[in-house]
Amino acid sequence: MLMLGQFQISSFELFQSPKQSGCCSSRSVPLPRTRFYSNRPGLIRAMADNDRSVEKLYMGMDFGTSGARFTVIDEQGVIRAEGKREYPPFMREESMDWVSSWKSTLFSLLEDIPITLRSLVSSISLDGTSATTLILNSESGEVLCQPFLYNQSCPDALPEVMSIAPANHTVCSGSSTLCKLVSWWNLKLPNRESAVLLHQADWLLWLLHGKLGVSDYNNALKVGYDPESESYPSWLISQPYSQLLPTVQAPGTSIGNLKDSITRQFGFPDDCIVCTGTTDSIAAFLAARATEPGKAVTSLGSTLAIKLLSTKRVDDARYGVYSHRLDDKWLVGGASNTGGAILRQLFSDEELEKLSREINPAVASPLDYYPLKSNGERFPIADPNLAPRLLPRPNSDVEYLHGILESIARIEGKGYKLLKEMGATEAEEVLTAGGGAKNDKWIKIRERVLGLPVSKAVHTEASYGASLLALKGAKQKRGQE
Repeated sequence: MLMLGQFQISSFELFQSPKQSGCCSSRSVPLPRTRFYSNRPGLIRAMADNDRSVEKLYMGMDFGTSGARFTVIDEQGVIRAEGKREYPPFMREESMDWVSSWKSTLFSLLEDIPITLRSLVSSISLDGTSATTLILNSESGEVLCQPFLYNQSCPDALPEVMSIAPANHTVCSGSSTLCKLVSWWNLKLPNRESAVLLHQADWLLWLLHGKLGVSDYNNALKVGYDPESESYPSWLISQPYSQLLPTVQAPGTSIGNLKDSITRQFGFPDDCIVCTGTTDSIAAFLAARATEPGKAVTSLGSTLAIKLLSTKRVDDARYGVYSHRLDDKWLVGGASNTGGAILRQLFSDEELEKLSREINPAVASPLDYYPLKSNGERFPIADPNLAPRLLPRPNSDVEYLHGILESIARIEGKGYKLLKEMGATEAEEVLTAGGGAKNDKWIKIRERVLGLPVSKAVHTEASYGASLLALKGAKQKRGQE
């Protein structure tokens, strides 16, 4: 168990190394400037200049649905620098060129790290959105099609996936990684056998370490990897597209050194390592440091994701419920398409802040909505055709926002109730991560609706959890030397 400041961080013990298992030009607009800050700006330069021989730092990056962040911590888990970027709107014809946008953002974040700190970064890890999938040429690394985004559904592949997978398996959802792989495979494109599947986090990390075809067992869950047996199951290995599956390691495992070209360009150490990552919601859970069964973390970003530490594994694709392995426990949860994205569509940040101040969180809103940006829901209802419900809209914007915040809280409550009914450890306390953690009125609304203690996590950003994985990987590597 590692002590970070006054807090115990046992999440480093939660990941055990598994066995190995087997395009057009883009136009862009200028990249928005980062908002860099440090909690102790004066100390950064002093430590970097005066104690360079012993100081080691660890970097984590979070690639969410609307933007990316980085966090740099020291050996004690103290944040030394943070920054964020919005994804630049690169366009391919009439659609977003996510590959170019993510890649540009990755290298912009590296450049945003203060130059006095870059030479001290010992390891790097990152997280990405769950089930965001890329198909690459296994030799050149060329991206062969537009990425399948986290909330994109492939209902055409679902019958085939359901015919080979166990009943109600995590992959039995149109938005699962496996459905996306099968949908692409069935296009029967030339040279489809010479391809490899990577998740968003895997691909971004590959840009840093250069070893194609490596994933982690959190990201690989929705393609069918079994974290309990630490292998791909036989029903998946027997399929012709199984050769596209990446090898799997535990999150926070050293893959290799940062590419020489990157160390030279940005001034990172020659021995800086790159570690396997995780999903955004798990990184947020790690950042919140909920280490006992019954502790839960709700991540309120563009979407709503809940994770509950349980002694029992629960998986049921009918409700979008799945479990990640954390040592001898299970991280049970699901992700809803409701969340901050719909709030940003309806209100500016300034409006959200102003209107929230006028809400009385002790009074229940009579308005009943299902706030979604577009049709489709994953959890606690798995329905790709579920339509948004945002009417009637009252004359008062305060009442409207109150109704939306309360409706999202009800969806969250249904999620935790569902997990309990399915046999997971009952939630006793909920910590909040993500941008929504900043809204104190929303926290009070959720506490009333959930009937549980709800508070803001000490660290609310998934990038902090990714930096803990980077620290874990560096410590493991040092222990092997």
